[in-house]
Amino acid sequence: MSNDSLPNSGGATLEEDIALSGSYEQLHKPSSSFPNRDAYLNHELQIMQPKRWKPNLPFRDYRFEYEDAIPALAATIGKVVMVGAIAATFAGALNLGDAFILENVRYELLIVSFFVILFSGFLLPTANLAGTHGPLIPLIPIVVLAGGHPMAFGLLIGLFGMLLAISKGGSLLAELTSKGVCGGLLLYLGFIGTTSQVTKLLNWSKDINMPHIAFIVILGTIVLYAILENYNKRWLAVPLSCFLGGATAFLLGAPFAFETAPGMPHMSPMYWWGENTGWMLGLPNLESFMVVLPFAVLAVAMWSPDFLGHQVFQKISYPKRTEKVIMDIDDTMTSASIRQVVGSVLGGANFTSSWGTYIVPAAIAKRPIPAGAILTALLCVVAAIWGYPMDLAIWEPVMCVALIVGVFIPLLEAGMEMTREGKTTQSAAIVVFASALVNPAFGWSLTMLLDNMGLIGSKERSAGLSKMSRWIIPAGMFVLLTVVMAMVGMLPGIPALMPSFRH
Repeated sequence: MSNDSLPNSGGATLEEDIALSGSYEQLHKPSSSFPNRDAYLNHELQIMQPKRWKPNLPFRDYRFEYEDAIPALAATIGKVVMVGAIAATFAGALNLGDAFILENVRYELLIVSFFVILFSGFLLPTANLAGTHGPLIPLIPIVVLAGGHPMAFGLLIGLFGMLLAISKGGSLLAELTSKGVCGGLLLYLGFIGTTSQVTKLLNWSKDINMPHIAFIVILGTIVLYAILENYNKRWLAVPLSCFLGGATAFLLGAPFAFETAPGMPHMSPMYWWGENTGWMLGLPNLESFMVVLPFAVLAVAMWSPDFLGHQVFQKISYPKRTEKVIMDIDDTMTSASIRQVVGSVLGGANFTSSWGTYIVPAAIAKRPIPAGAILTALLCVVAAIWGYPMDLAIWEPVMCVALIVGVFIPLLEAGMEMTREGKTTQSAAIVVFASALVNPAFGWSLTMLLDNMGLIGSKERSAGLSKMSRWIIPAGMFVLLTVVMAMVGMLPGIPALMPSFRH
């Protein structure tokens, strides 16, 4: 892993060991007063003093830097892709047309922009942006087949998420997750994500009868990424790789055309939840909520490992004395829950989680959350109204390489960094094993239980835990998740315990 990803690396000076006093405005210095750009970015992280539930204003509490454009670009590409995937999955299950997908994606981009500015850019500057819950996508057809309603699903996710945030349950579970467990989770997610995007790009090139294009694009991306690693410029990986992938594919003859014209989506919830318009489902009833209940519990339970992985990536990438600007898990859950409830009532197709395609590139670029969040919101508005950027964002040579270099390869590197010392490799291996058996939520909860009980990993760490932390809370989480997964038929080879989910 390159130096810009090592814990507390990047131009540490004696100034880091001196207590800083004064406001951000007083402590800010121009970049020209530092020996290099890295030292300036480190200093900016160290002097920020984010305020919870109080106004955080640009230039008074933080500044915009050109590095903020990188995570903003990656986040916008990722958002279009993920929301499009959820809307398309619903559209297929409910027999809705392509017009529904396009219009709902545009609608969601406008909805999320408002909440990104309100929370991450203004009121909760250590709350990561509320993104999209990708692991739920394969479950959507099952929910629809059982009679689930997307509004009921979203409202319950928001409700359970708020309860977890208020009880500080998210940060508690993060504290109980060891480096080995977290590192293994990052390794699994990074590897699965990388291979899936490579496979997707290869399949796309075969579908257009130009199988050589994928090989050339991927090879060029690997070489470019290695060069950027060598010069400690990984934060440039997303824009340069997107440009390289798109330009290479186009020059080699891959078909591409701008088709999504400028426009605005329907903005009325009455349209989206009408009997014959939008979703064509009307409003949910009590049965709709009962059907989606286990899936909502599972969705929120999966937030903790997802949020933890993003927080840890910041901790690995940021220098010392930056605890104040590290992503707060409970605040992120709060903002995500509120955004989920409002978005579902308005008629959006999104299911929320921590925005990985934003926070990972932002951590690499050593930037705090707020400034890039505002730029992300602006880019999402531009993409939604202009339309044409959405075509480019979902074009495979651009989309796949953006996700690979912007999210999944950095997750692999962070996972390897966390598991290179002590007995962390034992826990990491079990996480990967158990995740491959069912899914990352199952792997995380099982391995956290085994690790905290001292059966694997560090015996000293286990011995220092209280009875509640050693096995009561981990066992409760594992049993809860396993029962919910058994109810909806997610355990391999075991039929769903609830008849309505059998298919």
